[in-house]
Amino acid sequence: MTERDAHLTIKQLPPELRPRERLVRYGAGSLSNAELLAIVLGTGTKNRTSLQLSAKLLVSFETLGTISSSTVEELCDIDGIGEAKAAKLLASLELGKRVCMASPSEKSAIGSPQDVADLLMGEMRYLDREHFKALVLDTKHQVLRVIDISIGSLNSSIVHPRELYKKVIRHNGAAVIVAHNHPSGDPTPSPEDIAVTKRLVEAGTLLGVELLDHVILGDGRFVSLKEYDLM
Repeated sequence: MTERDAHLTIKQLPPELRPRERLVRYGAGSLSNAELLAIVLGTGTKNRTSLQLSAKLLVSFETLGTISSSTVEELCDIDGIGEAKAAKLLASLELGKRVCMASPSEKSAIGSPQDVADLLMGEMRYLDREHFKALVLDTKHQVLRVIDISIGSLNSSIVHPRELYKKVIRHNGAAVIVAHNHPSGDPTPSPEDIAVTKRLVEAGTLLGVELLDHVILGDGRFVSLKEYDLM
């Protein structure tokens, strides 16, 4: 968009620059984050188009993940964002998370670390703290439930075997896969990650619940401790 275009309303822009028309013509995948947000916002303000308002949001919050984890009050701190627009933003981003976390009945059996990444990456890659989750599996390795085990600090998670296996047993799990994110974006296992995993494997053996893998998620990348023989 040129400097001249920046002073136009969305309706005054040429059709090829209007986000909604571009979506209809080329599909949602062709739009930038700012264009998608502009469609969600619907309207701008007296001094900003919805596209400019979206760009302002992305400058202020940096990522879609940060926006989705914000409160209505935090979003309303942006000039031009009121409660209605903030609610639309949070609702649309929450829907995106739920698509990534489609109900287990719609999922095939977990057969590889890639399946775990496909299930969790969309939700976890933008989190600013470590979240430790468990995929509770049946005897065919179908996902019965995805459960939260702990939320750690910026660079560490606190995981107790008793908390993990208590929840797995409660949901009649025959096996379990654990996963957590590295907010840095680098999924390389730390010594603590390896030590925690070995402790969980030992506890699971005693309880008769097999820990199949521990998958660490980064920003679009992942590492399976099972594949690296670190369990």
